[in-house]
Amino acid sequence: MSTASGEPLPLPVSAIPDGCLPWSSEQARRWTQALPARWVPVRLRTSALVTVLLLAAGGAGLLAGYTALPAWVAALCALQLVWGAARPEAVRVSAPVVIALVLVYGGALPWAGALGLVLASALLWVTAELRLAARKRQREAARAATGGVTAGPPNARGPVPRGKLLGVVGCGLVVAGVVLVATAGLWDGEEGRWSAPVIGWYVVGLGVTVALSSALAHRRAAALRRAPVPVLRVLVRENSDVDAEVYAADDTAGLRPLFTVATAEVDEDSDQSDDPEADEKELAEFLDRLDDDTPGPLREAVLYGLPYDGAEVLLVGAAEEPDEPPVVERSTGPVRPLSDGFVRQWTAREKQTAVGEARQEELRLAAAAAVAAVPRDARPVPVRHWRAGWADRLFAALALLWCAVLVGGETGLWRYVPGVVGGVIAVFMLPNLLAWRVTADSTGLWISGLRRTRHVAWDHIRVVLAKGSSLKIDSHRASFDEWTVPSARWRWLERRAGLLHPHERTAAEIAAMWHEPSARPADESDERRRGRALWPLAVVVAVAWAAALVLLP
Repeated sequence: MSTASGEPLPLPVSAIPDGCLPWSSEQARRWTQALPARWVPVRLRTSALVTVLLLAAGGAGLLAGYTALPAWVAALCALQLVWGAARPEAVRVSAPVVIALVLVYGGALPWAGALGLVLASALLWVTAELRLAARKRQREAARAATGGVTAGPPNARGPVPRGKLLGVVGCGLVVAGVVLVATAGLWDGEEGRWSAPVIGWYVVGLGVTVALSSALAHRRAAALRRAPVPVLRVLVRENSDVDAEVYAADDTAGLRPLFTVATAEVDEDSDQSDDPEADEKELAEFLDRLDDDTPGPLREAVLYGLPYDGAEVLLVGAAEEPDEPPVVERSTGPVRPLSDGFVRQWTAREKQTAVGEARQEELRLAAAAAVAAVPRDARPVPVRHWRAGWADRLFAALALLWCAVLVGGETGLWRYVPGVVGGVIAVFMLPNLLAWRVTADSTGLWISGLRRTRHVAWDHIRVVLAKGSSLKIDSHRASFDEWTVPSARWRWLERRAGLLHPHERTAAEIAAMWHEPSARPADESDERRRGRALWPLAVVVAVAWAAALVLLP
């Protein structure tokens, strides 16, 4: 949501439907005011949604393990949390059903538990109704802003891909859950036999949720193909998450985004022969945008479809490159409105972050300058190495501690399912976390891997950076898979203490060599100095993990 100077890139008049009105800030304010109260969950972060999923799974287990409720009823009660966060349409139907089931199975619960479930279901029912009512108000506000102007959307023919992948995933989850329920009697131990059904029904519920999301997304996207649909002139930009941020047409400074929506460009030439070089260039440009946290320029655009919480839309916007035709983008995710409170908090956080990032940038530049300033006349630049340090080992220790808490003391299904999944992840992640190594010589970078040490020439490097909690190196060559290694980070502490994270320092030093050939090592490293494959360490991790899972209590 950072602002940018300059006028928005203009959209050709030919791409604007006749009579299409601009969405003014005043009209957009009425649209944002139609949102429900702040305590109603409308826009959840991915981390918050994952937390809801875990809490719901834990709640289902508690209800099945400590009450006499049937497994399917316990799972249905817990799924109310998921539907309240992601699918309010389902809560409208499921909440009264859950209340009725609690009353029917009241003898299987203590009175306090039954009362709590009824009150929680009623609260979720109310929040779902408020959210759905807000959607109706948003549609009415957007329709009033259009002045009744409609137009046929571009690319109205052809299949509607939206929601198809979600449908496959949903069906797969349903099948997996049904299998788990059907095989519940085959598990060893009493805990496995009672926990398998509730987990199975919970997975079935998640599958139904994903399938419902698929059906709604596909139906709403298909409705955009039925001409005519309401249209509005807006401004749009690509944010740091490569989602589209939509602004009022007169908000040329980009001060108040109205909503975000994930989009994908519609390929009008999909029937023509593919150009591998063009595809590779397009992929590289997309990856560069992902790596760049700077938002794109504001562009004039036409919005097809009425925007509201959960809507599907289509955008026809000005191209970022001059002399290029307008870009047609379809939504690949729902419209996610931005409330006034969210924007205020985000703006304040951005200002605080900008001050800290300025200090961090000074430290990065100092690290890069130290590499570039190595004297050349005395002796050649030696081969350089970077390897795993305290931050990487701390991250590995925290991950192992979390796994120990997750499966420690458990038996049966609750121990071996997450234990095996965690073991597979550990075999592939821990060797890299504990023993990664990057060697720079005159030919490029040598990077340790599970099976072998990989090489990327200096001229083939596409990006070297520390983004988020990971150090990342990638190449323009398709044969080189992106290399990343995560680490423990506390950015607020780094900014406040004026410390530079080891990954930031490593990225700055390698990037300095990449951009300044004179700072590169003069010699070529031998095989011994390039590091070894990490698969022996992976074998040790696998054996140790299996022994701990079987032998430890």
